[in-house]
Amino acid sequence: MALVTFQAEGFEARFNTVGGAFTQLQWNGGGGAVPLLREAAADATAGMSSAFPMVPFANRVRGNRFTVRGREYRLEPNTVGDPHHCHGDGWLGDWTVLEQGADHLTLGYTHLPLEPVPYRYEASQNFRVAGNRLTATFAVTNLGSSPMPFGLGWHPYFPLTPRTTLEASAERMWTEEEGWLPGRPTTIPADLRFHAPREMPRRWLNNGFEDWSGATRIIWPERETALEIQADQKFRHFFLFMPDEIFDSHYAQDYFAFEPMTHLADGHNMTDGGGLAMLSPGEVLRASLLLQPSLAQ
Repeated sequence: MALVTFQAEGFEARFNTVGGAFTQLQWNGGGGAVPLLREAAADATAGMSSAFPMVPFANRVRGNRFTVRGREYRLEPNTVGDPHHCHGDGWLGDWTVLEQGADHLTLGYTHLPLEPVPYRYEASQNFRVAGNRLTATFAVTNLGSSPMPFGLGWHPYFPLTPRTTLEASAERMWTEEEGWLPGRPTTIPADLRFHAPREMPRRWLNNGFEDWSGATRIIWPERETALEIQADQKFRHFFLFMPDEIFDSHYAQDYFAFEPMTHLADGHNMTDGGGLAMLSPGEVLRASLLLQPSLAQ
């Protein structure tokens, strides 16, 4: 494990190479340092971190099995208490610092298990600051011998204050089934329709949203700070997660997760792939997000 930091243009970031996870991201826009992600211990594991990458896919695969060109592949559970393989491998692996400068950082991770584990790949995360913008670029390369469905996601935990508002336009939402799995697509209920700024509800949320516009704005009025997220066209979906006291007895309604994803949860078992990219050997999937904080009245 190694802890990595960088500071540039008012941003202060800290990473843990285990999981390739943020454990802090602050911005000083003139009124003092404001957390853009939830605060975490410097050595926090990914699940307790500020944000972590999801690769070679995000969320879960129903039954831990999927079929590609007539061949069935199986996955193993990778966390305690969850029967499904969750969020891929990158968030549980050891990342390496590939490059670091005053305004940028690149982390890399290689996953080369023995067959017949489905995925063999190389992933990277690049973070670069320019002005008051932080660009995060995620990439994965298929190192296997056969085409496989790949996806990317980012799992940030954002601070939740009493008056936090979210704006994020999507076309429809997926219900949740037992086992934290996606159910069926449905219209978005009124309290989750974030086409205009809306205060976050205070209840269990674990739902995917489809056909995201790629633009999101989070405002923390108490901190006079806003954060705009602009995603490229690869990130067409997002997931909203807010735990409750049953899931986490220590939850104090102080954070929520807004997770950009290149595909729908369980896209492996959808006839159209749900947005997963079928990568041939050596082929790369790359997607970027831009984070731009500002002062808000």
